[in-house]
Amino acid sequence: MGCYRKAKLALDALTSYTSKIVTRPSVEESAFSRIYQDGSLSSASNPVKFSGFSKSCNFYQRLGSGSQMGVNKINYNPFLGNGIGAKRFYYVDRYRVQHFKPRGPKRWFRNPRTVLIVVLVGSGAFITVYYGNLETVPYTKRRHFVLLSKTMERKMGETQFEQMKAAFKGKILPALHPESVRMRLIAQDIIDALQRGLKREQVWSDMGYASQESDMAHEASAHETLKALSEREEKIEGKWYKEDEILDDNWVQQCRKKEKGLKADASHLDGLNWEILVVNEPVVNAFCLPGGKIVVFTGLLEHFRTDAEIATIIGHEVGHAVARHAAEGITKNLWVAILQLILYQFIMPDIANAMSVLFLRLPFSRRMEIEADYVGLLLMASAGYDPRIAPRVYEKLGKLTGDSALRDYLSTHPSGKRRAQLLAQAQVMEEALHIYRDRIAGRGGEGFFL
Repeated sequence: MGCYRKAKLALDALTSYTSKIVTRPSVEESAFSRIYQDGSLSSASNPVKFSGFSKSCNFYQRLGSGSQMGVNKINYNPFLGNGIGAKRFYYVDRYRVQHFKPRGPKRWFRNPRTVLIVVLVGSGAFITVYYGNLETVPYTKRRHFVLLSKTMERKMGETQFEQMKAAFKGKILPALHPESVRMRLIAQDIIDALQRGLKREQVWSDMGYASQESDMAHEASAHETLKALSEREEKIEGKWYKEDEILDDNWVQQCRKKEKGLKADASHLDGLNWEILVVNEPVVNAFCLPGGKIVVFTGLLEHFRTDAEIATIIGHEVGHAVARHAAEGITKNLWVAILQLILYQFIMPDIANAMSVLFLRLPFSRRMEIEADYVGLLLMASAGYDPRIAPRVYEKLGKLTGDSALRDYLSTHPSGKRRAQLLAQAQVMEEALHIYRDRIAGRGGEGFFL
């Protein structure tokens, strides 16, 4: 009995001693602000009270304390890293104040390393795409950026050509019609000149005449096509006068000097199936679609009767195909559309559209027309047609379509007077005359586009 009492006294003394020992907080708990059971947040200077995370609240009494139907009690605090619950998106500053971390893309860009990786990868992709799609225009040596692939460009041209044939079904002149034969022969001369200018082997079939048959079932678009192509006509016979203001072509000469030695890109012309058709419509127009598809309207033949005049116009249209102006225009329109979306954030949409058309689209279109004039002048000279005819052709064409003082600024085409003036300048015309004389004398005259 005495031993029992001694053992009980010793056990009570040990229990009393251990209860007086204060346990030190863990490293994990001390890293955060101290949260007491009454809900107070400790701070050295200004203690703040809050009750949202108190263990004595009903939520934590239900979630973290007590057991129901045999479920074990789990004391859970979202601020403690006990491995239970969602991942913590907060940090504690030196004043032991908790701050929640931002979520989503914004927090990625707060990391300098992430920003550097994004900039490097984006810059590399942009440089690869840009320089991988730069091409050199024959003769002018202008470098232009084209996103549209050569295969896609050719398919678009062929599709448009089929739609034209369907739209004008019944109005296409037969292949044996005198005007059809004449147009085909002139176009063949231009294509042969292009082959000499590029020093290419025979990679094209002979100029063919497009069949009147078409698989397209829709003919209702003929009226809309004519409306888009028709321009105001006036039967004015005009002479070319050289007393007008001299307009320079410095940008062409600067490109040729700056990019001297670059090889012209003409791979998009390989394997083309050149075709031409003549449409019996009083429209003063002609065009060449990507893929070597040429369309001439009889309205043009009523005003331009000589072969040299027709060769000037066909050479100009083929020049658009040589320089890939259609694909370049699609690429430029993409950049202009992106710029317009940016401008919409600062100015009215109508003003943004007017500015983009006036300062971007129209100047670019006029420059492409001048470039096609230069390429076409060399093509007609190499084909054996006197290039001195070209200035008066454009002067006459301008009068037929209605020249005005503002056309050089508010139209997709330069005025006929300006085009005539540019082509009449000695630096451009002299090259064409040299090619023309070589052709007449039976000399080679090859590689003038390279």
